[in-house]
Amino acid sequence: MKIVIDAMGGDFAPEVVIKGAVAAVGEYNIELILVGDEARIRSLLEKNKYKGNLISVYPATEVIEMHDSAASSFRKKRNSSIVVGLNLVKEGKADAFFSAGNTGAVVCAATLGLGLLPGIERPGIGIVMPTLKGISFIIDVGANIDPKPTQMLQNAIMADVYMKHILGKPNPSVGLLNVGEEESKGTDFVKETHELLSRSKLNFIGNVEGKDLFSGKCDIIVCDGFVGNVALKVSESLAEAMQIFLKKHLLSNFIGKLGAVLLVNNFKKFKKEMDYSEYGGAPLLGVNSVVMIGHGRSNAKAIKNAIRAAKEEVERKFNEKILEAIG
Repeated sequence: MKIVIDAMGGDFAPEVVIKGAVAAVGEYNIELILVGDEARIRSLLEKNKYKGNLISVYPATEVIEMHDSAASSFRKKRNSSIVVGLNLVKEGKADAFFSAGNTGAVVCAATLGLGLLPGIERPGIGIVMPTLKGISFIIDVGANIDPKPTQMLQNAIMADVYMKHILGKPNPSVGLLNVGEEESKGTDFVKETHELLSRSKLNFIGNVEGKDLFSGKCDIIVCDGFVGNVALKVSESLAEAMQIFLKKHLLSNFIGKLGAVLLVNNFKKFKKEMDYSEYGGAPLLGVNSVVMIGHGRSNAKAIKNAIRAAKEEVERKFNEKILEAIG
């Protein structure tokens, strides 16, 4: 198995990407192809004291920056690490692709370059979220901000497959994110989506509200990419703010500092449970290969775990199972 890594993607690339790749090779014993500035990548591999033969380097002279337009950058920067890396997958030289770079560019390049699975009209980005009862899977969090109800159904089916075969949940429950639990609530678009999900073979439990994002009420939460991305960013900022507020008030006086010392192990557990790097990347579901997208601020640990997640999709023939479910 070979996985292509966009070495230039992310806020802290290529340093953390190389560090995470070296860690992944050591732990999972898989082959990686690092795409990007060849001289810089080789220098960082040497700095990380990597001397094995499981990592190869493939040159790419351009980088799609975070502020670049997704569609135009795909056309104008044909020699970027994202486009070159996805072409390697398309040509059959690798089994999966990972990038922590420009999400829109990855979605655009993967969709146009690799194509979509038969029966899938648009791809969807899913993400694992911690809840009071374990984890949930939210789709879509940014790939398609103006979907059709049929595409929402397709996302739900793909998420169902991901929950069953990657996350190990036999009969995952599915909820539709809405402004109320009643069937009559929401826009015509949401009502039509509700009807399609109700008629499907999925374990659909009906509408769920924003308060249910972390309650564990259902295993899969379906929404359009606009709403999902807003929910994701709000959740991330809230988690960060909670940690800052907690630290600020605990360290404001002697009693608080003493309590912080006594509770240090509990705080570590809390931080780990809320840490996105534990879950790695977000799978781009529906494209004709395995594509994993990382957070722009991904650290080496997140890079390593994203590579693990991509490896699991390949090993478990995930896309084949999507085709079976869609069919």
